[in-house]
Amino acid sequence: MTYAITQTCCSDATCVAVCPVNCIHPTPEERSFRGTEMLYIDPRACIDCGACADACPVDAIFPADTLTGPRKAYVDINAAYYADTEPAEVTDDSPNFHPWDRPTFERTLPADFRPLRVAVVGTGPAGMYTAEDLLLHTGAEVTLIDRLPVAGGLVRYGVAPDHPATRKVGDTFARLHGHPRVRMLLGLRVGEDVTVEELAAHHDAVVYAVGAADGRRLGVDGEDLAGSLSASTFVAWYNAHPDVAPDAIDLSAERVVVVGNGNVALDVARILVMDPEELAGTDIAGHALRALRGSNVREVVLLGRRGPEDASCTRPELLALTQLPGVDLVVDDHDPRTGAAIDAAGPHDKAALLRDVTRAEVDWSAPPPAGRRIVFRFHSAPVEVLAGDAAGAVRAVRVSGPAGTEDVDIPTGMLLKAIGYRGTPVPGLPFDEAAGTIPHTHGRVTGQPGAYVVGWIKRGPSGGIGANRACAAETVGTLLADAVDGALPTPGGSSRSFRRLVRRRNRDVVDARGLAAIERAELARGRGDRGPRARLATVPELVAASKRRRLLP
Repeated sequence: MTYAITQTCCSDATCVAVCPVNCIHPTPEERSFRGTEMLYIDPRACIDCGACADACPVDAIFPADTLTGPRKAYVDINAAYYADTEPAEVTDDSPNFHPWDRPTFERTLPADFRPLRVAVVGTGPAGMYTAEDLLLHTGAEVTLIDRLPVAGGLVRYGVAPDHPATRKVGDTFARLHGHPRVRMLLGLRVGEDVTVEELAAHHDAVVYAVGAADGRRLGVDGEDLAGSLSASTFVAWYNAHPDVAPDAIDLSAERVVVVGNGNVALDVARILVMDPEELAGTDIAGHALRALRGSNVREVVLLGRRGPEDASCTRPELLALTQLPGVDLVVDDHDPRTGAAIDAAGPHDKAALLRDVTRAEVDWSAPPPAGRRIVFRFHSAPVEVLAGDAAGAVRAVRVSGPAGTEDVDIPTGMLLKAIGYRGTPVPGLPFDEAAGTIPHTHGRVTGQPGAYVVGWIKRGPSGGIGANRACAAETVGTLLADAVDGALPTPGGSSRSFRRLVRRRNRDVVDARGLAAIERAELARGRGDRGPRARLATVPELVAASKRRRLLP
């Protein structure tokens, strides 16, 4: 028996580190790791020890012979990755090779500099991998800061509710919240409650892991009409993000158009058309579940500027979509290049997953047919968003047709833009408007000694949860090198004086005990329903829950 990695793989390579026979690839040392969709187990080399499954933070690894239904396909997907390669040998250079020899000890970096106080701004995966590195490899005191009164970032507010295994990586991070060298200051807004300069004055180093929350714009007429939204707004809505009001999404139209075909676009399409009762057992926002139960949406159109061979979603996410129960998939056969690309796809190409999907030229002048369906329309790009009779409301999206043909109007009541994310400026730090990132060198912010970046605000919106582990390792390595070189500024204020400053500016800051109280409150609210928790959706609700500390007997 061998093990296989499945759809929810987060690629953080914890499994690589524990594998005793080097049978999981690509490893972080391999060039292909940076762009991989997931990791793969070589069935010829796997020795069935189960160490990878025990270490996986998102429960993505299973014995191959226990996989059934849609997940059974991952046995072949793992094996196909190694189809034309020889099994990897275990050598001195293998990721987890430990020669049975006399132990040796080398002087480590922490002995080379005084204990550090480091602030990490952002509690998503990038920030938490950074904190983990600092806590494991140094004696640093870490202050975790987030603008929201609850931790989690992308794990809490970016992962679809029907992917609970992916959310489990948050449990790994949560173990750090109570670490004796960690202080949590949640609900603290950098640039409003405290400045970049004040953070720097009280810490040896500050690492900004603030992500990339803004959606990219289309740059076409009408894209600011009511009903034209970033897909990030829709994702935040169904995940109960405090920045998005419960009534922000209108599901009265029968058709929704989503621009893009990446993983976020597929998440949005899936949530819109799947049976709401399948979501009732998740931690989806209560207001979103109620709206989806009363939704009129029966069709979601996914617009792709290029062909199916260039779809930006991952193969696992597309495979899952083709197996969504009760939902028909259609490829709009309006352009001969689409069908040709699908027919020419090799057995392991992404486009091959659409080979058994219905192909038909869709009549967009007709309403959606009975039932629920998702339509892929490739080789199409929005050229204009058209308003209807209601003031400022979307009526249709005009899209480009094949070369030499007229543009086509697709009637819709809502347009969701899933064409990528960009970061926003942090007051007091430099910002690259073109890239939507903070300029840096290996994580060191340009012209700001003691300031560092990690995650999407550092490298742009690329890579999933696991990609942040290597990104954090680089930034922490740069920070420690600066500490050894004596290049870090000496803070003038103490950690105690910083906490006093914070309390003067914001009386509602949430600490680790307050975060634990929020956790208890959400779990308690969920007990009356089928879901694991009922999320609190506003800042006042979260703050109020944080102050309901458990009374001692």
